[in-house]
Amino acid sequence: MGDSAGIIEVNEADFQKLKERMKMISDADPLQYHNDFSLKRYLRAFKEVDPAFQAILKTNKWRTEFDVASLTDNHPIIKAHLDQNKARVLKHRDMNGRPVIYIPARNHNANNRDIDELTKFIVYCLEEACKKCFEEVTDNLCIVFDLKDFGLSCMDYQMIKTLIWLLSRHYPERLGVCLVLNSPTLFTGCWTVIKGWLDEKTSKKVTFVSNEIELCKYLIPDILPDDM
Repeated sequence: MGDSAGIIEVNEADFQKLKERMKMISDADPLQYHNDFSLKRYLRAFKEVDPAFQAILKTNKWRTEFDVASLTDNHPIIKAHLDQNKARVLKHRDMNGRPVIYIPARNHNANNRDIDELTKFIVYCLEEACKKCFEEVTDNLCIVFDLKDFGLSCMDYQMIKTLIWLLSRHYPERLGVCLVLNSPTLFTGCWTVIKGWLDEKTSKKVTFVSNEIELCKYLIPDILPDDM
């Protein structure tokens, strides 16, 4: 699913067309540049040249307007969320070489957050994880939601919708696998709602892990932080 063997090959003629179009754009404005791996991700996600091309232009426009480049660990909003242990991009990778974003749900309260600030933090985490990708090996990510000590106040539907939107529009084909750990019975109803927002391809990437033996198929448990 996330390793190179699971990646759907794009049509070479379509890829060359998209590459030529983007070269014309990036020759005039180098900030518009996307490498071959990125172009292929957009083609896989949006199927045809025209929709992929338009999606790339929209992403480039969004990145400028959202000022993605400013979202570093020195940014006050980012620093505050890091200090609150909202999420972390781990130093180690999963079994397929994917960078890992670890999200402990217990540190999140849907009633005590600013969605715009949280969105900036989500984008920061996605950016940091993407930078860690060895694209020649794998160009997608592992996202881990740890539901230990989960309560209904932790369930933030708006945040989940925002993450889904970001992954589908501006980070297409970046999600390799989403692991859900320590899921309580309480979360069953929440998952029914969330699953309704996902297309079939994405929902198949979500895996509920019930024990350490299962987890070892995806990553070494010791890489998960115990200080959050």
